[in-house]
Amino acid sequence: MKKLILIGLALLITSSAYSKVEHQVDKSKKNVVKFISDAPVEDFEGITSSIDGYMLGEEGSLVGTELYFEVDLNTIDTDNGLRDRHMRENYLHTDKYPLTTFDGKILESKKIDDKHYEVKAKGNFKVHGVSKEKVIEADIYVYDNIYHVKSQFVVTLTDHKIEVPSIMLVKIDPDMDLRLDFFLKEVTK
Repeated sequence: MKKLILIGLALLITSSAYSKVEHQVDKSKKNVVKFISDAPVEDFEGITSSIDGYMLGEEGSLVGTELYFEVDLNTIDTDNGLRDRHMRENYLHTDKYPLTTFDGKILESKKIDDKHYEVKAKGNFKVHGVSKEKVIEADIYVYDNIYHVKSQFVVTLTDHKIEVPSIMLVKIDPDMDLRLDFFLKEVTK
């Protein structure tokens, strides 16, 4: 009987020490996904708040945390309706590929202070139906049960079989600067 109690206690301690914690994108916060394009004639940017996804990991450690995020490309706004329509129809083909996704894991986490971590994640970044392995760096700020994530990285359009658009017969830079600033909240059980 003592053995059974000890085994049960050991299992309880082990399972609680490795309990999973899930954070989901908090849609009530000001989430921003922005791409910036350099063009010889005119620079422009597209913005959306339509990001969704989650982080699932062990309590007390960001390393090994599973990540999945998606952005609805139909919601990108460049402040020019005609350009938005052309971008969706002629380049991103959002009727066929409405989402861009990142599916991966945090490989490294460096504690800057009690509320700030620098992380490096590796996973598959998919846009226009083409998935490429990518390492992405981000800053995560922790406030109680809220994660505030900031990241910036480059996406090369041609890597994802996206034709490089032209403005007034001059091609834009195929490298898009992508910036993310969003919040996740802990899912209560």
